[in-house]
Amino acid sequence: MNPVRHDSLQLTTRRTFLNGAGQFSLGAIALQALQGKGSAMPPADNPMAPRVTPQAAKAKRVIYLHMSGAPPHLDLFDYKPELVKHDGQDCPDSILKGRTFAFTTGVPKLMGTPRSFKQYGKAGMWMSDACPNFHTIADEITMVRSMHTDQFNHAPAELLLFTGHTRQGRPSLGSWATYGLGTENQDLPGFVTLISSGTQPSGGQGLWGSGFIPSVYQGVQCRSKGDPVLYASDPAGMDRNMRRRTLDALRTLNEQQAAELGHPETITRIAQYELAYRMQMSVPEVMDISKEPASVIEDYGAKPGEASFANNCLLARRLVEKGVRFVQLFDWGWDFHGTSEATGITDGLTKKMSETDRPVAALIKDLKQRGLLEDTLIIWGGEFGRTPFREGRTAASKVLGRDHYPDCFTLFMAGGGVKSGFDYGSTDDLGFSIAENKVHVHDFQATVMHLLGFDHERFTYRFQGRNYRLTDVHGHVVKELLA
Repeated sequence: MNPVRHDSLQLTTRRTFLNGAGQFSLGAIALQALQGKGSAMPPADNPMAPRVTPQAAKAKRVIYLHMSGAPPHLDLFDYKPELVKHDGQDCPDSILKGRTFAFTTGVPKLMGTPRSFKQYGKAGMWMSDACPNFHTIADEITMVRSMHTDQFNHAPAELLLFTGHTRQGRPSLGSWATYGLGTENQDLPGFVTLISSGTQPSGGQGLWGSGFIPSVYQGVQCRSKGDPVLYASDPAGMDRNMRRRTLDALRTLNEQQAAELGHPETITRIAQYELAYRMQMSVPEVMDISKEPASVIEDYGAKPGEASFANNCLLARRLVEKGVRFVQLFDWGWDFHGTSEATGITDGLTKKMSETDRPVAALIKDLKQRGLLEDTLIIWGGEFGRTPFREGRTAASKVLGRDHYPDCFTLFMAGGGVKSGFDYGSTDDLGFSIAENKVHVHDFQATVMHLLGFDHERFTYRFQGRNYRLTDVHGHVVKELLA
């Protein structure tokens, strides 16, 4: 068949007619039906418009502080006097049987923490001397000591935590949130990612990617030093008026294509071009922390003009204050194997925490003082835990380190509808297994979705013939964590 004639006929088929019949198209009919059931499906003309959630939301926005590499929870939060008592002894065979570790073989030695622990806050929350600024926010946080995951390597564990799956290609938590909620500021991205310590997380850009949902919902990586967003500036020889005329011409062409073919990525392309144009003015302003009072900069330990986790925490507050829906901070350097002084759980952990616990505590206090903590969910944690024994490769070293451990880890949350000054879950006396109130990463994801106003089982996106959700076919809301 003549290909030109075939294309012409294809545009007049029944399927094409129904697909492009405006408010009477199958897509529009389905959309209206879903909206009638409280769906958060985005409007076609503005995919980032703010939307009402199907159920009452306690959190309007999220700041996720991910310590990439997995912090040693046994040296920060999960105090085990029995493990200290048996320090240096061989691990019991009953505990090792059937377990596989990333870098440890044979029979490792149990290792009690060298850190000193005390109880803080009204609930008497155990914390170590490694995180002195966290002591001051004990009454603001919910500590979850019974997290567990399925993966003991960084990349798949991070992907599982942020996308619900161990392989690339699924939408991230932040993308699901912005897909369902839109954003409150149309001049800024709905989802922003900030990186510190000079290294991307092991899971890569998929941790803030949109997967198979429209790419308008993916995270925009910003920088705290230099141009805030790469490639957003006008190229040499093009002023703002010329950029506006160029975008107007591109918009006309894209609207024609959208009307003809109805592909959602065409709508995304229009929205992204327009957002990039608005961002040229709005992003440099919001990313300029030098405008903050000197006292606030000092509280965070930030240094304007530099790249740091402290700067990123202050930027996170500025971004959510301006209406950004989801801000995700990744800080590399938490892989405490003890292969160097920097990754040891004595001096190395002290130094790493001194760079991070101060700005986190300042962020939570700052949000509370501004009346934002109540509906801003803060999350701090890693992708898995660390072993209760010495890492095999460094067993003879003077530097103490721990191996990867998926069976137990700790994270904490604050604000956004969770209880304050609350301990949840526990591990056994040696820290090998969860003793009560297990929380899988899918349960954690379901709980975050609930706080944002979504039923994780019904909040889905259809792709390749089936409905997908963040939690795959797993997860339940941990209602005990809710305020």
